[in-house]
Amino acid sequence: MLSDSLIEQILTALPNRRIGVLGDLFLDRYLDLDSSLTEPSIETGLDAYQVVRVRSYPGALGTVINNLAALGVGTIRPVAIIGDDGEGYELRQALAKLPAVTSDCVIAWNGTRTPTYTKPMLMKPGETTRELSRLDIKNRSRTPSGAEDRIIELVESAWNEVDAWIFLDQVSEEDSGVVTRRVREHLAKRAAKDPSRFVLADSRELIREFQSVCVKPNEREASMFPGGASSFAKSLGRHVFQTRGEQGIDLFAPNGIQTHVPACSVSGPTDIVGAGDSTSAGIACAVMAGVTFEQAAAFGNLVASITIQQIGVTGTASPAQVRERWQQVAR
Repeated sequence: MLSDSLIEQILTALPNRRIGVLGDLFLDRYLDLDSSLTEPSIETGLDAYQVVRVRSYPGALGTVINNLAALGVGTIRPVAIIGDDGEGYELRQALAKLPAVTSDCVIAWNGTRTPTYTKPMLMKPGETTRELSRLDIKNRSRTPSGAEDRIIELVESAWNEVDAWIFLDQVSEEDSGVVTRRVREHLAKRAAKDPSRFVLADSRELIREFQSVCVKPNEREASMFPGGASSFAKSLGRHVFQTRGEQGIDLFAPNGIQTHVPACSVSGPTDIVGAGDSTSAGIACAVMAGVTFEQAAAFGNLVASITIQQIGVTGTASPAQVRERWQQVAR
């Protein structure tokens, strides 16, 4: 499905492409702990782990952004609501380090917390770094109607300024994130009016609620739609990219045609955290470069085969890494 010329077509097109990304923007904060410095707490007697380094990255929707930036997209425009808090400041600092990201549509909303995954990483001499129990900060109350109004306004202002969109609904609690029911309904109406613009949606719990856009569910998520992925594609009038891990992607077209796109085999340790987001980024990049949906799915698989081999961090793939991996796959 791919070739040397198609890989070059995609990678050379991206610096001139613009993409909008909408959804739940998290902070991924890694705390590197040196086990040799652990000391007992005088007050409790429990281990007091010593943090020797803090690494902060944009997470959730930010993982998609990281991958788009690494692949070389010329303009990345996130639309999101975050908190007016310390985590929000830290998140903005992390976004500012990424090339091509314009943050004018990332709004700090008073009273909202910036969703944060804090991941303690315990380092022991001679052993693989081990991730301890994660600490999560999330909003568990309903997204304010005023914030929904602002999100919809931002979508309208940015819609025609980009070549494609990725929507990411990361929050499991319904109507507690950026992609609420009301926002989702507006996105469906907007996409229905503009079918030529590629839009790809991903959701942790509510993928079946999206309409008039392409979607990327896994097998479990697709099975929640009556009749599965094939019926889902017909209902949407758009393609369904059903991911199957090591098996690759099953692509379902609205006309009932199904195509299997194999994964790229890898060897050695893997870390699948963020693999779906890198796949989404790869698919959208390829479609923006003018290739078919089947070829876009294959490119998404290629990108994911690189990111899953980066241990202890949500990985990305640079153009050089893509070219190198493609040569390995082609051989």
